Amino acid sequence: MLKAVLPLSIIISLRFLGLFIVLPVLSIYALQLKGANEFLVGITIGGYAITQMFLQVPFGVLSDKIGRKITIAIGLIIFIIGSLVCAYSEHIYMLMLGRFLQGSGAIGAVGTAMISDMVKEEMRAKAMAIMGGSIAASFAISMILGSVIGGYFGVDKLFFLTAFLSVLAIVLLYTKVPNPPKISHHYGADEAELKHIFKDRDLIKMNITNMLQKGMATLAFLIIPIIMTKTFGYEKKELWIVYLPAMICGVLAMAPSVIFGEKRHKAKEMLMVGVIFFAIGYLLMGYGKSQIWFILGVVLFFIGFNMHEPLMQSMASKYAKIHQKGAALGVFNSFGYFGTFIGGVMGGFILKEYGVMQIAWIVFVVSIAWLFLIASLRHPGINKNIYLPFAELQEERIAYLHDVQGIVEWYRNESEKILVIKYASDKVDENTILAVLKNT
Repeated sequence: MLKAVLPLSIIISLRFLGLFIVLPVLSIYALQLKGANEFLVGITIGGYAITQMFLQVPFGVLSDKIGRKITIAIGLIIFIIGSLVCAYSEHIYMLMLGRFLQGSGAIGAVGTAMISDMVKEEMRAKAMAIMGGSIAASFAISMILGSVIGGYFGVDKLFFLTAFLSVLAIVLLYTKVPNPPKISHHYGADEAELKHIFKDRDLIKMNITNMLQKGMATLAFLIIPIIMTKTFGYEKKELWIVYLPAMICGVLAMAPSVIFGEKRHKAKEMLMVGVIFFAIGYLLMGYGKSQIWFILGVVLFFIGFNMHEPLMQSMASKYAKIHQKGAALGVFNSFGYFGTFIGGVMGGFILKEYGVMQIAWIVFVVSIAWLFLIASLRHPGINKNIYLPFAELQEERIAYLHDVQGIVEWYRNESEKILVIKYASDKVDENTILAVLKNT
């Protein structure tokens, strides 16, 4: 599993490192450009997300049709172009254009779908945890490197670095990442339509969860550097002093999140705990009169964020069916990037017109509703899988699976020569399914 997952996780984390590394200092840098104000800065910070939002699904569908590798390569090339535009920007609108281009390389869902293709569902939680951990690690590294490199050498150098990292990712893609297996499924054309993704209530709830999490994260990266520099007098190159302890606590929170969420099947509960940390963290950031209370709020926010990261992609992939995985995860990520865009735009507007205390109360109220939404999720651990070698199958009996209540889907892994049957364990058991296939 590691041979398949680790190189792809590194590629995805390199791309996220390119996105994250500018966040600690981007709002301060953008405010200094020609034509800038808080509202336009908010659009610039969340700008890449609007193109991500619109292109995640097309990229996901494209990867289902032409292949994952070529789609990822196309996305990385577009990201390189956007990074170079950002690096040479002297006006807020040129920086905004570069951020839009960065977002046009919408490959997040494709990478997740490729991991899902290569790893059995029983091992997928571990695989997604590896990917989530690598993303969180890139997040932690970027918080330190971004503030240090941006503070000492200039934010434009960070954009040149992101372009280089994407070139490195393309090299890894074609030298280290194996090809995913060939999959065939039993669904007709109508069942493969995108509209069926929106009929799954659990997928919809996960989409909304991703939107809220990413929106609150963007909002945090808008207000943290502004408050730390304008209110508490920090320099850009000193922001790592704030981000370092916050990221250490956040990374430490990932291990119990994965252990309780995946191994002990408490993913919903871990997501809810993360939401509580979000709400309390924002209240402290909004009402903390001293920098100690503000920094404590930042720490709690990072703990909540890092508790979510290893779990969310895994949960969404479990609810999606095999023939729609690229498209379903595209929708999932589109919701996340829509949240990023709204978090930046609305956060910039509210901060400019009202202040950080109003932001804190809005986040708190939304978090209460969010807790009820997560609590209503169906536990994905109900679904189980059967793996049958082609040599043991009676081909004429496979069609009878249509009549078995409780079967979620089945498909052929042509590369490994096995039939995979996913079923709801609360509705049917493995012996019943095997009896149908063997006509006993």
